Amino acid sequence: MAPAGALSTDLYEFAMAAGYYASAGKAHGSFELFVRELPATRGYLVAAGLEPVLEFLSSWQCAPEEIEFLRSVPALSGAPASFFDEYLPGLRFSGDVWAMPEGTPVFAGEPLLRVRGALAEAQLVETALLSTVLFQTSVASRAARVVEAAAGRAVTEFGGRRAHGVEAAVAAARAAVLGGCDATSSAAAGFRYRVPVAGTMAHSWVMASNNEITAYRRYVELFGDQAVLLIDTYDPIVATNAITEAGLAPAAVRLDSGDLEGLSRAVRARLDAGGLTETRIIVSGDLDEFRVAALASSGAPIDGFGVGTALSTSSDAPFLSGVYKIVEVEQGGVLTPLMKLSTGKRTAPGRKQVWRRRDGGRAVGDTVGLCDEPGPMGFEPLLRQVMRGGERTVAPVSTLEARSRCRTAVAELPSAVRRLESPAVYPVTRSAGLDQLAESVLASQAGAGPHGE
Repeated sequence: MAPAGALSTDLYEFAMAAGYYASAGKAHGSFELFVRELPATRGYLVAAGLEPVLEFLSSWQCAPEEIEFLRSVPALSGAPASFFDEYLPGLRFSGDVWAMPEGTPVFAGEPLLRVRGALAEAQLVETALLSTVLFQTSVASRAARVVEAAAGRAVTEFGGRRAHGVEAAVAAARAAVLGGCDATSSAAAGFRYRVPVAGTMAHSWVMASNNEITAYRRYVELFGDQAVLLIDTYDPIVATNAITEAGLAPAAVRLDSGDLEGLSRAVRARLDAGGLTETRIIVSGDLDEFRVAALASSGAPIDGFGVGTALSTSSDAPFLSGVYKIVEVEQGGVLTPLMKLSTGKRTAPGRKQVWRRRDGGRAVGDTVGLCDEPGPMGFEPLLRQVMRGGERTVAPVSTLEARSRCRTAVAELPSAVRRLESPAVYPVTRSAGLDQLAESVLASQAGAGPHGE
């Protein structure tokens, strides 16, 4: 789901835009979005959120009522009247964008996305790009971990009701499917992104009926071979016996509480004894990748997992240390690489590319270098141009296409990098050209503080 409108940003972005306009500056800048450090629980991230970003940039503009609101903001009272009357009404995103394809594994310090454009335009989209890409990247990354933990069993995203708002629920559902989930319970995500949707029933369906078996019979009569029955409202063993004795043949039953391993074994035995060998068992209830892995490795007869809160809130890493920083400015045809020197927040100068090397179908290492230097022999460049002059240069990629790419790309990572606990560090190096430029810029910017030129 794309951010809603040009006001999806912080006020100081408009203040800076007004400053660029008032100074009649025509400088262009290049900004890169990257994550400073991986969360302690993650050995990799999965790039996500690009399609919503491109949708946002393609339609980005200030509506008249938004401009009038900005005119009334005291902090912008110093902006020239023409900024509101002439500049903002005609403002559109006219810049260029390079990005990693969605579903690509990414590591700390690697640009997921680069924007080049007029300084005001590139600044104004910062907040929307960060919030969209970082949230969906965090969710997609956790989904990839859960899917791997499931060891081939189906995983459905169930987290809409625990998400931080309706829009976040839809965005999380999209990212979870992109990260490898088989389906989502979100009808809105299914409609908007054409991804598979799945669901069962609530305990209220059972509790609102005269008795449990009547609730099940009505559901099976209505939905036939699509019916999935929730059997732990009262006693899952009693419920399973009642289902088999009534001759019902649901597609699946779901356990949402208790000892999921033990209950799944007991339920499976009773289903098989009743001739329901094709009826699957789905489990849910505060699951994450660690509980899923434990259940999968136990050999419990579980066919699928419903995972909610852990995905929709990315609870182990609810935020990423992502930033969007200027790396180069162009004025009067002169390119000047820039780097930030703040303690603990130093950046690398210049427009960059990320190259990945594969050996025998395995990703074995990345190199971050300058985009205009030749890449290392045998490495693949990951950032590709997706927008030029405000127009898309690539066709939209469906969420299911991105999921296919993600599954393949994650499987190419070393198993030690993918492991759930204490993952190994994937090797990422910097090119000699980037190191040399950083040294040069550092020397030139050493005197560019309050008294520098």
